[in-house]
Amino acid sequence: MNAPLRKPDLAAMIRQSLCLCRLQLQDQALYLFAAIVTSGLPSTVVSYLSCNLAKRIPLLQPFPSPSRQGLLSQNRRKSSGSQRRIEAPPGRAHRAQAAPSPDPARRWSDVAAMKFGEQLRSSVIREYQWYYIDYNGLKAELKNATGPPKVRSAGGREWTEEDETRFVGKLEDELEKVHTKQQVKAMEISRRIAVSEREVRDVVNRLNERGLSEEGPSEEEFELLEQDLSDIIADVHDLAKFVQLNYTGFYKIIKKHDKMTGWHLRPAFDTRLKAKPFYKENYDASVIKLSKLYDLVRTRGNPVKGDSAAGGSQASFVRQTTKYWVHPDNVTELKLIILKHLPVLVFNASKEFEQQDSAITSIYYDNPDTWELYEGRLKKTEGAEAIRLRWYGGMQNETIFVERKTHREDWTGEKSVKARFAIKEKNVNAYMRGELLPAAIFEKARKEGKKSEKAIAEDERLASEIQYSVIKKGYKPVCRSFYNRTAFQLPADARVRISLDTELTMVREDNLDGRSRCGENWRRMDIGIDYPFSQLPPEDIVRFPYAVLEVKLQTQMGQEPPAWVRQLISSHLVEAVPKFSKFIHGTACLFPDRINLLPFWMPQMDVDIRKPVAHDFGIHRPGIAGTTTTSEDEEDLDSDEEDVQAARPGLSAAQSNAHGLPGSASEAEGQTVDTPAPNEDFPIYDSDDEYDENYALEEARRIGGWHYYSTLISAKAHAFGSHALGAMKWLVPAPRGTPVPISQRQQMLFGNGPVQQKKFKAPKGKKIYVPVRVEPKVYFAAERTFLGWLEYSIYVGAIAVTLLNFGSRRTPLAFWTAAVFTLLAILSLCYSVGIYLYRSRSIRNRKAARYYDKWGPTVLCSALLVAVALNFGFEGRERGIW
Repeated sequence: MNAPLRKPDLAAMIRQSLCLCRLQLQDQALYLFAAIVTSGLPSTVVSYLSCNLAKRIPLLQPFPSPSRQGLLSQNRRKSSGSQRRIEAPPGRAHRAQAAPSPDPARRWSDVAAMKFGEQLRSSVIREYQWYYIDYNGLKAELKNATGPPKVRSAGGREWTEEDETRFVGKLEDELEKVHTKQQVKAMEISRRIAVSEREVRDVVNRLNERGLSEEGPSEEEFELLEQDLSDIIADVHDLAKFVQLNYTGFYKIIKKHDKMTGWHLRPAFDTRLKAKPFYKENYDASVIKLSKLYDLVRTRGNPVKGDSAAGGSQASFVRQTTKYWVHPDNVTELKLIILKHLPVLVFNASKEFEQQDSAITSIYYDNPDTWELYEGRLKKTEGAEAIRLRWYGGMQNETIFVERKTHREDWTGEKSVKARFAIKEKNVNAYMRGELLPAAIFEKARKEGKKSEKAIAEDERLASEIQYSVIKKGYKPVCRSFYNRTAFQLPADARVRISLDTELTMVREDNLDGRSRCGENWRRMDIGIDYPFSQLPPEDIVRFPYAVLEVKLQTQMGQEPPAWVRQLISSHLVEAVPKFSKFIHGTACLFPDRINLLPFWMPQMDVDIRKPVAHDFGIHRPGIAGTTTTSEDEEDLDSDEEDVQAARPGLSAAQSNAHGLPGSASEAEGQTVDTPAPNEDFPIYDSDDEYDENYALEEARRIGGWHYYSTLISAKAHAFGSHALGAMKWLVPAPRGTPVPISQRQQMLFGNGPVQQKKFKAPKGKKIYVPVRVEPKVYFAAERTFLGWLEYSIYVGAIAVTLLNFGSRRTPLAFWTAAVFTLLAILSLCYSVGIYLYRSRSIRNRKAARYYDKWGPTVLCSALLVAVALNFGFEGRERGIW
């Protein structure tokens, strides 16, 4: 239930409601009135307020006695849909993808915890420079309160009704300005695309219809068309950045308003944004049209044709698949960059693009008691399977694909495979229950003869194996994944295949915890493809905060991928997440009480994946600079904790504070020594480009032999050279940095807040699993090492037996010497058995540990040396040599 409002807050909300009425913003006033009556007031007060406010709010007149319970439930629905859940359930620290909203709060959650004024000025695009939100002007309005002086504050005045009227009016003007510019520019881009489409078609038609003696279009015409299309692509990119930045600015200023004045404007402003949704522009249709046109121009009217799924013979090719996360701010830019090199893959080019054409939905199966498929895919065990049912488009699609993915280890010599067959939706339930045999499914295909008998037999065998596994092992639907996919590929050429999955959502499909979600059906029917599925309760859904980029490369042995692909995957737009799985992530997040083994990328969900922009990579307008910058701003740092947490799901306040420098840091005198760049903090893939002596020696020690000694000499020489260079720097006069005491460095660089720690710990009772590749030769290597230790023990034991039984004189000295060697042999034998058992168990459990022995050989060899030296010394003394 909502917390009761204090009297000053209640009075402010009533005054604000009346102010909104005067501005003819009656829907916002009604929303604010709902917040008032659900704030825990007595029923008599609610009735009094409703009667008095009804005189000023016409919308309330038909409802003189509002239902408190109805308004409360409405308020709960709105709050559950417009706020992210930051806190994690007990014993679970990694479920950070709670329910975002389909509307403003979803994008508002991506606001960066940094100085927004600085970000706004550094990102201004010249064409839009007069149409951005006047953030500084609105902020100045908040400081110009005209009420009486505040009682409890040293300075400042109370925020009055007239101040609110003035601020809301200016805010409305700014919203209208941004919305109008966005609408005008979007229509302009649509018209330019239509004009370019006619020009490209005209040039291509002239190229195809020319006679033998006629000249076709010149190269200059194609170059001009390519420049025009590049300019339109830059326009789409700039418009997307303009919308994103203004959307962030509006919610930053609204939050600042509510915080500084105590008047709650955000609920009302959400309604105004829905009336002027400049942020809801969908660029997918424009991207697909631009992709077709750019491909025609780039290939000079001769685009590659062929089967999109065909890739030729793959016998001599090596396939490499990598996955990346893409922040929502970078999705449109990434699409525009890729379409300049690869066309968007469209399976039905004759059909006009619709949003549902890109939708892909999958239902994953597993045993809810053992989770064997989940753990098998997570551990990457040999033969691990994933069984899913997939369909493309909306719920009305009658064709369902039953798929099985099988993981194969490299040492087997086989490749991981994905096999599937099609089945009608009406037959899925009967097939999964074993009532419909595979032979009956393919009976029609055999009669039609459209597929070969061999292909039908393979599909029938696959269907039999999947049906047997589902029935015998008790697999049930547990998780659904939904996303919109944009695929890029040259038809009939599978060397480079790129797919980008956006709006990724995972939904529960099970009937556990006493709730019937899918019942006896193979999928739940209360949802379709209506993202963001706001009708579902928060515990049934996980909305993934990033897009997923998948790059599949097929290159010949030793051949490098294309340069633009290498540049793309190393840019600031993507974050590498190897072996990411939608099934694994969804299952781990949706069943926190049943899953104890978490995927290794879970800690990465708590890290901001955005990186410093690389200005040499991205969308550039031909020959024109795109941004302008102005002066600095000093007081626009919004360090409110809840704003930092809302900036990105799972980001803690400590992590957010580490992204910006305090104002005092820029006032440090001269240069400072040992100053890392706090804005370039990438905790997961942290590396050091400097020479690491200890690491190099450790690697050389593993290899041994002459390589170790040469590395040791090189390390000593490197250390000597460093010391000599340092001494020379102190001897030769040169500008030096200002020494900063160690105790003051952290405060100067990062402020008073806590510094982000790069150590991740799993919740109590859970474990983060790190994949470890285990091949048969690893077991053989452990056995060979064990046999080597046995050989050493035998040699030492043979020395002991020789000294004891075949010595020249049987004296007490000979006996104790033999006893020492015998003890060494026994210790060596016990140590070798123990280390062999430990290594074998660790290998079987795929434990990510160091398997080399750091101390054992050194200790035993040192003991052997001491024993030999003592024996030699005592024997020499016994013989009177010394």
